[in-house]
Amino acid sequence: MSFGRPPSINVGFKATPPDRGSFPLDHYGECKEKMQLYMTCLKKNGSTSSPCRDLSREYLECRMSNGLMERDDWKNLGLANVDSKSNSSSSSPENNPPKAADGGTTQRK
Repeated sequence: MSFGRPPSINVGFKATPPDRGSFPLDHYGECKEKMQLYMTCLKKNGSTSSPCRDLSREYLECRMSNGLMERDDWKNLGLANVDSKSNSSSSSPENNPPKAADGGTTQRK
């Protein structure tokens, strides 16, 4: 008999990992900004997630990068055909000035 411990606790208790789809809370707010952007998008679109898929991917990428969820293929998460804004922003016209005919870049006014 042991004192200070309820008799119902099994000495051989073994912790099990969480079920697939559940993941740790973001206690340190590492991905809070991306989560808030995604939630704002959902509110603006009447909880329709299709217009917010790029934000969803960025949020999940943040969680995977910070060890808050196990890394998985985008196709398994239903986001294989979604490009992240961070990937597409590098090809936007604002970030890439037009090329001049001689190969240099032209100045925008």
